[in-house]
Amino acid sequence: MRCVPSRPGAPWATSCSCSERRSLVGMVVTIRLFAMLRERAGAGEIELDLPEGARVRDALDRLDDLAGGLPLVMAINRDYANADSELRAGDELALIPPVSGGETLPAVVTTTPLSLDALVARVRDARAGAVVTFQGVTREVDHLDYEAYVEMADERIRAIVGEAIERHGLCAAAAEHRIGPVALSEPSVAVAASAPHRAEAFAGAREIIDRIKAEAPIWKREEGEWVKGRPPA
Repeated sequence: MRCVPSRPGAPWATSCSCSERRSLVGMVVTIRLFAMLRERAGAGEIELDLPEGARVRDALDRLDDLAGGLPLVMAINRDYANADSELRAGDELALIPPVSGGETLPAVVTTTPLSLDALVARVRDARAGAVVTFQGVTREVDHLDYEAYVEMADERIRAIVGEAIERHGLCAAAAEHRIGPVALSEPSVAVAASAPHRAEAFAGAREIIDRIKAEAPIWKREEGEWVKGRPPA
C-alpha cells in the first residue's frame, strides 16, 4: 500500500495504511501541534517526510502555510530547540505557539478541579513559619478552555518549582495546572510555597507562577478565540 496525503492540498500531512510506515525521501518526523495550529491542521499530529540531515528550518519551510506567520518556539523530543537543530528519523518536533499562561504542580497537569487544601498539605513542613498560596481564577466569562503540551508542560513546571525551592531556600513548593474547561470563579492555576520566613515564601511563589505563565506550553481560549500571548521563554 502507498502513503497518500491525508488532506487535499496539504503537502505537510500524510496518512499511511501500511503495516509499516516508510519514508519516501529519507526519514519520517512526527510533528506535534497545539491550540490554533491543531485546529488549522485538523489533527494533533502529522508526519513529514524529510531528507536525512534535515534541520528544524526545513520542516518549518514545509509547514509555512500551516504556521501562518505565528511566532513559534520549537521542541525536539521535549527539549527546546532552534531552527538550526538537526532532526533525526523518529524525532518528535513540537511547534509551540504563543502561550497564554497556566500552571501545574511538580508533576501534574490535570483535567480535574484543583484543591488548594490538598496543595497546601503537600508543602507543610516543621521548619516553615510561612505558607504562601496563589490561585488564578476565571473571571468575567462563563468559562475558559485550556490546552497544554502535557508531557512537556509537566517537565517544565517540575523544573521551575525545583529551581525556585533552591533559589529562595524554600522548605517545599508545589503547583498545579488545570486543562479543559474551567468555569467562572474556579481556579485554573494553584501554587503553594513554604519557607522559614514570609519574604522567601512570597518570592518563591511569585517566581513559580510568573515562570509558569512565561515558559510552560499552555494555551487559553476565551469565548472561542485563542488568547494572544508571547513565545515561551
